Amino acid sequence: MNSAATATIPSVNILGENSKGVEVIFQLLSREFQQSTKASEQNCHDVARRITTEVYRICHESKRIQASGSVESSAMTLARHRLQQCLRYYQLGSNRGRVELHSTLSAIIYRYINPPQKQLSYQGRLTIIEDFLQSFYLEALNAFRRENQLGATYRPQTLLELSEYMAFTERYGKRRIPLPGRQQQLIILRAQTFSQQQPPETSVDIEQAAEGSNSEADGCWEEPAVHQLRSTMATQAEPEPEEDTLRSVVVTELMNYLEERQQSDCADYFSLRLQDLSAQEIESILGLTPRQRDYLQQRFKYHLIRFALLHRWELVHEWLEASLHTNLGLTPQQWQVYTAQLDNKQRSLLELKQQGQADEKIAKTLGLSMAQLQKRWFKILEQAWEIRNSLVSGSGASTHE
Repeated sequence: MNSAATATIPSVNILGENSKGVEVIFQLLSREFQQSTKASEQNCHDVARRITTEVYRICHESKRIQASGSVESSAMTLARHRLQQCLRYYQLGSNRGRVELHSTLSAIIYRYINPPQKQLSYQGRLTIIEDFLQSFYLEALNAFRRENQLGATYRPQTLLELSEYMAFTERYGKRRIPLPGRQQQLIILRAQTFSQQQPPETSVDIEQAAEGSNSEADGCWEEPAVHQLRSTMATQAEPEPEEDTLRSVVVTELMNYLEERQQSDCADYFSLRLQDLSAQEIESILGLTPRQRDYLQQRFKYHLIRFALLHRWELVHEWLEASLHTNLGLTPQQWQVYTAQLDNKQRSLLELKQQGQADEKIAKTLGLSMAQLQKRWFKILEQAWEIRNSLVSGSGASTHE
């Protein structure tokens, strides 16, 4: 091992852990970063050192891990998880990584952003979320500096460092804070506090927050590190990929759809599913029995299918690249089999839809009421949905949950 690598290995005396285990994890991370990124060797060493230090700090402070008797195994598992998360953001790049992080955090807090005495529109809530997340990114940056013993002026300067920061921000937001009788994610607590502090008579001007102002209250936005971070994560330089934009719209509109139908428990379930939590973790967070969680899951799937095949079918199918212009995402052979299964009225309805005719005109042409037309169209989309999903995974509609 060269001297540069040796100098970056975390202090064993501080961590109180086996020096061999520390070195193994540090070397693993450093090697993977050098092989999977274009970052310099020193940059890879620095990020590997910080992750190794964090991993052993967690293992040292966790009573559960200490009692398990398998500290080294736990440390390796944590290190690999952080490695993969960091590399995922690196592979997405600064633009798509920002979209992914922003979308993930927005989905978690969507239903908790609800200022008192205000009935926010869909766009109004998105504006509040944007403003909250700007302040949360700053909080996460300060936490990152503090926990890694970095200076007050530190800021991500390379793509690898930005990926490290974004991965940290996602984990930081998802941290579970113990409360009486339950646990809650840190970002949700912050969002609830932020929402309650919004003056009922004023709205948040996200453009002013993004550009900064001369008022004393906006002084935090003038910090050089925040300017650097915002410019690195901003999307003005290159347009957001359409698939990421559509994903964000689908997520927020589904949340809005559930809220409008007073399905807040389904919205909670959806937020947790977006975080890839296990069934047991979801049950623990929501305080449900396995049977109650299964019932909630089935109810959510019902609303998900209604949203995807009826309420916002055009948006969802555009996102899935399965629009009418692409024969609902079916191959030519599948399309022949599919259309052969439809009855005459279904086939006529499909053809009129592909021609772009309005529903009112289609209903009149086919002699159907609007309710009958919607019911038939739902069935048409459902059959195509089943064919697509059976092709990809052999499963039903829940594949896209």
